[in-house]
Amino acid sequence: MTVEAATVPLAQRALELHPRVAVRPEPFGALAYHYDTRRLVFLRHPDVVRVVQALADHASVGDALDACDIPAARRRAFEQALTSLIESEILHDRTR
Repeated sequence: MTVEAATVPLAQRALELHPRVAVRPEPFGALAYHYDTRRLVFLRHPDVVRVVQALADHASVGDALDACDIPAARRRAFEQALTSLIESEILHDRTR
């Protein structure tokens, strides 16, 4: 994450799945595997999977959460999950 990206609130950032990450659906949600880091991450809820898959189609994280009908009461938990996925290099800032 760049210093500039760190100063932008997460809800306003444009994120996407890292191109070297594969997502495999599972009954509990999904597994995300990063081919470069060899990191395997559990996406523990189908709603998290929907948001992660929707990020590239929306201008911001907030727009993706809106499109996936994530209520305000759950936003903080989703922001924490997405922050963890950024730190794990599963998600990254879109450059295009």
